[in-house]
Amino acid sequence: MSRLKLVAVSGGLSRPSRSAALAAAIGEKIATVVPSDVRLLEVADLVSKLPGVISAKDAPQEVSDAVQAIESADALIIATPVYRASYTGLFKHLFDLVHHEALIDTPVLLAATGGSDRHALIIEHELRPLFSFFQALTLPVGVYATDRDFQNYQVVSEDLKARIALATRNIDRYLLARQPVLA
Repeated sequence: MSRLKLVAVSGGLSRPSRSAALAAAIGEKIATVVPSDVRLLEVADLVSKLPGVISAKDAPQEVSDAVQAIESADALIIATPVYRASYTGLFKHLFDLVHHEALIDTPVLLAATGGSDRHALIIEHELRPLFSFFQALTLPVGVYATDRDFQNYQVVSEDLKARIALATRNIDRYLLARQPVLA
């Protein structure tokens, strides 16, 4: 079995980022179940490059590389902070550059961070519809975290660790289904 290309995308616009920490923690957990090469892409690294980009083919190299990594991933982890009851505009703009058929049947684990539990439905009301447009396979359980789940931008909450474990339980059946069958 070959190693999966697992791309974790953090929609956070600053560094350090709780969303990036959450994406990394989920990636680490998945890599313990399924042999994976995990790549973390942070929108924070593209903040100065994304505005004004109309198409992926005309994008600066860093943006093109990010889009190509997303489009060629075997699976995605998406983690974004809640910003005004949704994801950030630059996060959405990055996915506006992804080809509309590139993620068909790609497993996607959805996650978000916010200041309080009141924003937990971002996963169902904002992220799941976005990835349904791409015809991606959004995994059944998402992961939502609040500021109190982190210390120094590291996951410290046992409840959050349990949510990550629940979301990644049986994940191998989703991820391994993407592997080509060798004849």
